[in-house]
Amino acid sequence: QAVRMKLKHNINPVLLQFINFIIFVYSFVTYIPWYIFSGSRQAIEKAKQVKAKPVNNKPGSAYRSVNSLHCLASVLYPGCDTLDKVFKYAKTKFKDKKLLGTREILKEEDEIQPSGKVFKKVILGKYTWLSYEDVYIKAVNFGNGLAVLGQQPKTNIAIFCETRAEWMIAAQACFMCNYQLVTLYATLGGPAIVHGLNETEVTTIITSKELMQTKLKEIVSQVPLLRHIITVDGKPATWSEFPKGVIVHTMASVQAMGAKAEIGNKQQARPVPSDIAVIMYTSGSTGVPKGVMISHCNIIAGITGMAERIPNLGEKDIYIGYLPLAHVLELSAELVCLSHGCRIGYSSPQTLADQSSKIKKGSKGDVTTLKPTLMAAVPEIMDRIYKNVMNKVNEMTTFQRNLFILAYNYKMEQISKGYTTPLCDSLIFRKVRMLLGGKIRILLCGGAPLSAATQRFMNICFCCPVGQGYGLTESAGAGTITEVWDYTTGRVGAPLVCCEIKLMNWEEGGYYNTDKPYPRGEILIGGQNVTVGYYKNEARTKKDFTVDENGQRWLHTGDIGEFQQDGCLKIIDRKKDLVKLQAGEYVSLGKVEAALKNLPLVDNICAYASSFHSYVIGFVVPNQKELAELARKKGFKGTWEEICNSPEMEKEVLKVLAEAAMAANLEKFEIPVKIRLSPEPWTPETGLVTDAFKLKRKELTAYYQTDIDRMYGKNVK
Repeated sequence: QAVRMKLKHNINPVLLQFINFIIFVYSFVTYIPWYIFSGSRQAIEKAKQVKAKPVNNKPGSAYRSVNSLHCLASVLYPGCDTLDKVFKYAKTKFKDKKLLGTREILKEEDEIQPSGKVFKKVILGKYTWLSYEDVYIKAVNFGNGLAVLGQQPKTNIAIFCETRAEWMIAAQACFMCNYQLVTLYATLGGPAIVHGLNETEVTTIITSKELMQTKLKEIVSQVPLLRHIITVDGKPATWSEFPKGVIVHTMASVQAMGAKAEIGNKQQARPVPSDIAVIMYTSGSTGVPKGVMISHCNIIAGITGMAERIPNLGEKDIYIGYLPLAHVLELSAELVCLSHGCRIGYSSPQTLADQSSKIKKGSKGDVTTLKPTLMAAVPEIMDRIYKNVMNKVNEMTTFQRNLFILAYNYKMEQISKGYTTPLCDSLIFRKVRMLLGGKIRILLCGGAPLSAATQRFMNICFCCPVGQGYGLTESAGAGTITEVWDYTTGRVGAPLVCCEIKLMNWEEGGYYNTDKPYPRGEILIGGQNVTVGYYKNEARTKKDFTVDENGQRWLHTGDIGEFQQDGCLKIIDRKKDLVKLQAGEYVSLGKVEAALKNLPLVDNICAYASSFHSYVIGFVVPNQKELAELARKKGFKGTWEEICNSPEMEKEVLKVLAEAAMAANLEKFEIPVKIRLSPEPWTPETGLVTDAFKLKRKELTAYYQTDIDRMYGKNVK
């Protein structure tokens, strides 16, 4: 596998022999002092250890982390069994320490592109910080202010807002007062927002000026129960357009009301562990979003499990928050930081790095200013970084490129043996490392499978472990996370200390927990982190959740996994993605996509198969730069649309896909036979992918229906 992920160079063979000899001598000479002085020896030992074991020796037995074999962990700090108690504990312990940071906007300007489009650019200043004490007081006042507006304990209140400090302050206020926080992605479409707001019958929504203008304004009339809109960032310009009976407040004015209010019998409103803390709407890959009810004890169990996998987590750490807080991965990660004395600096995908789309050329992106030590990323973002760096490498001089490639391949070999490469890190990879601020010590990755090539690239160029995690909104985000010294790829690690995992036979797909060499089957997660179920959807809850004879809740994930020797889990398939071809072979669409997604030529891909036909087809969003280059080589001239619509270019791209598919050991019947190149990228706004950039198969199928008919040779009218 390591050989497949190596980069190709073009160096004179004689020179290469000489270079390899030098590397051998260097490795030999530095090995002894490294072995004596470095802590990596323990890391190698730890990496080889068994990380999880089955509880008994029956097939289908639950696996638990070796650190929680006898009892699953469920509480972070003694006596802190609800989220308000966790925050109070942290506030007392870390009182004047910095907690939430936001960059000030120094200047905003419009930049007109050659195409006539206008891009908004910002110049941002340094981070300004609120301490634990500051945040606590703001949250108390906001909670009391909401009570003045008539919010009752155990009733729903919605937040529809970008990731920012005010989101966390509002959430903490709700946890304290036992209001059930309904979270909606800022990128959801109108009908989905209306569905969530009406299903939860909220009377108050917390939002930002921009989202109020762009998303809420047009749907307010379809949400009859809405009475209060609270904007977190000051007064919006226009007030007149809202229907009668809807009042717009600023967050500051609600906090002022709360500070003045006499709240006498506040104690009775405090939550108990089984109370619902969050109703989180997941962007369904299928149909309308479902609201997952997550209790206080679910979240606490989840963050207890996650925190155990991050060594030396504490006051020295700085976390950069830019993923949607309405996503369980981001909310859990930030609550882990808040409970351990870490700082959280807020950012956004558009301002993250110096090269990000909203940062004015020459000014600093958020990572450069904040220099975070911890960062979470979804594979989509990591794949983007990987492609950007690789494009830069291709633009280097031959000497520089070969030097980078030699260092890259040398380090890959060293890592797979468990060794470190301090010289390469400081000389060659320092520059790449600076892209994320230069101080990252752990990258956390979740939300979708990360390809082995991208993970290796992150390990090598950012000189830090990539903690790959697996969890669902329905399991409060917790499931498994790889340990930091585990440098193997393609696995998601051992069960967290808060939960146990078992594999259930899935006959239709041919997966059994008695399979050799490794047991395989549908992944079931059990533990305190398994959520209460879907809001107002009893039927779906009964289908996805079961309770065993000991009263433990189990979540049926629909994902297929295998447990390897050391107790680590590998996701190998997904129930929903399985299609039976005409001749009876089963094709896993996810497996086909994973094999082809990381080609430089491919920005995104969706495989499609039908039981009425004998072959797989695909829709591909090509990489503009790579495809234009391929067209030039083949002597094809035309606009971007013409290139994408050309049958000739489709054939050329198919050749590249077929080669990659063979290299990834796909079966012949799994390789796409025909494709459609899409000139438009798929974004959450187009409705073709979810907010976590997972494919929405139903929508993609509908969108490309005429292409599907064409590729399957039907007569298109």
